[in-house]
Amino acid sequence: MAEQEKQFAIQKIYTKDISFETPNSPQVFVEKWEPNVDFNLATNVQQLDENLAEVAIKLTITVKSGEVVAYLVEVTQAGIFVLSGFTEQEMGGMVGSFCPNILFPYAREVVSDLVAKGGFPQFILAPVNFDALYAQHAQSQQEQTGNAPSSDSIN
Repeated sequence: MAEQEKQFAIQKIYTKDISFETPNSPQVFVEKWEPNVDFNLATNVQQLDENLAEVAIKLTITVKSGEVVAYLVEVTQAGIFVLSGFTEQEMGGMVGSFCPNILFPYAREVVSDLVAKGGFPQFILAPVNFDALYAQHAQSQQEQTGNAPSSDSIN
């Protein structure tokens, strides 16, 4: 039996969820700016049909100035991707690394715009190495189960 040709296409990229909070404004604007950043990232994959998957990355950024929360940003950036002809192992890499790499610049732009519109200094997220994160996730999953990695959520 001939190997199926691999196909990849972007169907849609969209912002699925946005939240921006400044719980201590306006006081935070008149105090000395001493930012401390806490960044969390998670991915989620939802199979829509045999060759169609939604991949979403969720970014949560909490910035404190001193001990006071200046702002909290949560963005879920998602995409619908056509993926066919890939082995199960290749699919794990596609949805766990390749697709998040496509989505991240969009999420980074949303975060930057929200922070600026919130009245705070420019905030630029550093690049994320999704290849390394996926490899780390796959290795820890393999150690836990003794099996090959799956395309589940990477945290």
